[in-house]
Amino acid sequence: MRTMRSITHNVLLLALVAGCQTPQYGKEEQLTLQSRTQPIWAVAPAVNLSGEPSVDPLLQADLVYQQIQAVHNVTVVPVNRVIEVYAALRIEKVESEEQAAIVCEQLGCDALLIPTVTAFDPYNPPKVGAAVQLITRPGSVYRRNVNARELSRRATPGFDESLPPHPNFIQVVGMYDSANGSVRDAVLNYAKGRNDPVGPLGSKEYFVNMDRYCGFVYHSLIADLIREAAKREADDRADSNHPAVSQRATLTAPQG
Repeated sequence: MRTMRSITHNVLLLALVAGCQTPQYGKEEQLTLQSRTQPIWAVAPAVNLSGEPSVDPLLQADLVYQQIQAVHNVTVVPVNRVIEVYAALRIEKVESEEQAAIVCEQLGCDALLIPTVTAFDPYNPPKVGAAVQLITRPGSVYRRNVNARELSRRATPGFDESLPPHPNFIQVVGMYDSANGSVRDAVLNYAKGRNDPVGPLGSKEYFVNMDRYCGFVYHSLIADLIREAAKREADDRADSNHPAVSQRATLTAPQG
């Protein structure tokens, strides 16, 4: 009898000690663009291809803007500035690299970031498909008196024109279905340091709040994007430093 009381006392004591311990905040993953410069990126309104009418393109763009702001070595132009340029050019969205270059010129930025929502299921377990495209500006393309109507018509090259040999864009795509264990683990890892550990939902809030879940999706895509951007810059730098090799053939006159 005395042994049972001792065991019960120890169990209650352990429970009391555990209950008095305050849950600790985690440490969120930090993203850094590995670049020799600090580029300026502008975030465009999102394109909704999911068929879900509740998707707000401006809200999605704001979520992307929040995630890009947390990336070190990148300066971000908010979506409202891009909307103003769209309105001035009388276009609803960018449909070519030429259009993106002109928008970037008007904003004074180096690249335009365009998010796209391809799937959107807000019910538990949530599922989001998305893409992020980064279109860089190839030098200065300043033009006077830009014809916005002609700009809209020239979404593709003309009949006798070819596509550029080296596209100035990077695109990353992903489908994030929280019914999959690997995605759930990634969400919980992302939630470390970003949620209140003593809140009523804790990290589960990321599965019931679509803004937070979309934040995880864009964080994952942006992590892939900055890796690709750093790799592209390193490859371009290596190509520019590589000495040109002459391909001219040498003709030797026959002897005798």
